[in-house]
Amino acid sequence: MTNKIVVDCSTGEVQEIALTAEEIAESEAMAAEYAAQKAQEQLDKATKAEAKAELLKRLGITEEEAKLLLG
Repeated sequence: MTNKIVVDCSTGEVQEIALTAEEIAESEAMAAEYAAQKAQEQLDKATKAEAKAELLKRLGITEEEAKLLLG
């Protein structure tokens, strides 16, 4: 079972408490949302790279030449 740690800073007492079903569901939902965001970021990055490569190809410029031009 998944637990959370609760620390009382005024007393230094540390407790390990089992998460509720609601807390576990929320954690899993947040993890799924994070994974979806990362997947979208990777897709966006790949799409941008493909568009850049296509533009360079149409202009007849190599990646190295583009780097030199942009300095």
